[in-house]
Amino acid sequence: MTPLVSVVVPTLGDTPAVRALLGRLRGMPDVEIVVVDGGGDPELDGVAAGEPPVHLLRAPAGRGRQMNAGARVAQGGWLLFLHADSRLPDGWLDLFHRADPDPAVAGGWFRLRIGANRWQARVIERLAALRVALFSLAYGDQGLFVRREVFTRMGGYRDIPLMEDVDFVRRLAREGALVRSPLAITTSARRWEQDGWFRRSARNLTLLTLYLLGASPAWLAAHYPGVRPGSDPGQTRV
Repeated sequence: MTPLVSVVVPTLGDTPAVRALLGRLRGMPDVEIVVVDGGGDPELDGVAAGEPPVHLLRAPAGRGRQMNAGARVAQGGWLLFLHADSRLPDGWLDLFHRADPDPAVAGGWFRLRIGANRWQARVIERLAALRVALFSLAYGDQGLFVRREVFTRMGGYRDIPLMEDVDFVRRLAREGALVRSPLAITTSARRWEQDGWFRRSARNLTLLTLYLLGASPAWLAAHYPGVRPGSDPGQTRV
């Protein structure tokens, strides 16, 4: 039976997060799981084994490349691209059952929630909501989803070292109606905690601004230390 949704999870050296995520997704009706490893981690073989089976692929590191590789083998009518350190909300699958009969819906995303009881997290969530409200611009840590045929027509993600999700969402907006789900996807706070809550957000806002002004993803990757091709697919931005 063809699954309704294929959840595609790119990962790079984040096996504990993948293990936790699979524990929540396995066995859901109408859901297929595809994990795409960009680092050749042998531990993932054991994590993916079991019932129901999880499709485990290896691909060259890079979010766009990994997500495209997962989409090529996925069987679902919808593709949901999910970071390994993100958690889907209760009732998330109902969204796809409601959207599936409406051919005008091309894709969409969830609301962002950061998994920390800190005031800084609430501020960043509000800024993300404002960005979406003003510019219809969601990021990959909000669980981007798209109809399979729309993804194919778009040519998938572009193979660029940064901003592949921004580029994808801007092109997706031209394909049809978008669903902005009020359900919140919860993303781990660990990278903000490691880098500094507003330091990380300020850096990534700078990157976005330069990109929208015309700077190439390759130039950005070369000029900003710590943001390089093949970096962790789970990295988050605001």
